[in-house]
Amino acid sequence: MTKLVLLHRADSIYEDVPDRVYDFPRRYLATVEQGVGDWAVYYEPVKAGARGYFAVAKIASVIPKPGAEGRFLALIAPNTYLEFDREVARLRDGRPFESALAAPDGSPIAGGAQQLAVRRLPEAEFAEIVRAGLPADLQEIEARRYDPQPAGMAEPPAPFQRPVIEQLTSRPYRDVAFRRKVRAAYDNRCAMSGLRLRNGGGRPEVNAAHIRPVAHQGSDAVWNGLALSGTLHWMFDRGLLSVADDHSILVSHNKVPRDVSDRLIVPSGKLVLPADPRSRPHPQNLKWHRENVFGQMPLEGPRPWD
Repeated sequence: MTKLVLLHRADSIYEDVPDRVYDFPRRYLATVEQGVGDWAVYYEPVKAGARGYFAVAKIASVIPKPGAEGRFLALIAPNTYLEFDREVARLRDGRPFESALAAPDGSPIAGGAQQLAVRRLPEAEFAEIVRAGLPADLQEIEARRYDPQPAGMAEPPAPFQRPVIEQLTSRPYRDVAFRRKVRAAYDNRCAMSGLRLRNGGGRPEVNAAHIRPVAHQGSDAVWNGLALSGTLHWMFDRGLLSVADDHSILVSHNKVPRDVSDRLIVPSGKLVLPADPRSRPHPQNLKWHRENVFGQMPLEGPRPWD
C-alpha cells in the first residue's frame, strides 16, 4: 500500500465523484492499485482553480470502468472522504509540500511529476498536508470559536497530536469538520427557511444535516449536507420534508399542516443554495433521500409545532 495524490478538476472529461469514485486511464493503473487500502489526497491543478490540496479519502478497490475501454474506477471507501477545513496551498514558504515536485534546492520544478494525474506520496508528506488542512485541534478551535475563554480555564490546552489516521477516522472529529464546512458553505443560513439566526454569543443556530446518513453509506462531503434550523432538521430526518432535483422543497402534507410548512419554509419554496456550485446538494443524494426517507418514517411523540 502507498499514499497517493489524485488530481481532480470539476471540468475534467473524467467522471469523478470525489467521495465515491475516481475515474482514471490505464497508464495510472499500477500506481492506483498500489494505493488500494490506503489514503489519498485530492489536488486541484493550477489551471483548474486555486484550491490546491482540498480533501482526503481512502481507496477501497479498483475496477474497470463499464463501457469505457482503457478506463478504470478507484472506488472510495465509505465514510472516509473528508474535505479539508483549510484548503492547502501548493507551496509552503515557496517550497512544494511534495518532494517529487521540488528541485534539489527546494524550489518548485515545472513539468515532470507535476503533470501526473496520480502521484505517490511519502507518509511524512501525507501527514504534513493533512495536518495543514485538518488541524489536530479542530474540535478545540470550534469549541472556542464563540467562547474564546471558557470560565475557569486560564489558557487553551495544547492540542493532542493524535496519529493522522486516527484523527481521520474519529467520528467526533469528522462531525466537527463536516459541520464547519456545511455552515460555511451556506453562510450560516438555513437552506429551507432562509433565516440566519445566532444566539447571544454569536453561535449560528443552523445544524449540518446529512442528506444521506453516514449509517447508510452517506459521506461527509459538503454536497451531502444541508444547513438546517433545528426544527427543519428534525422534519427532514423524519421524512416530512425532502428536495426535488430542481431544489424545490417537498412537503409530506398528509403529516405536515400546510399552515405550518408555509410558516417554516422560504416563500419561493426552493432551497437557498451555496454560492459555490460544488457545494450544492448532489442529485444522487437527494434522490436517495426521496426514495428511502421521504414520507416513509413513522412519527412518534409530540411534533414541534403541536
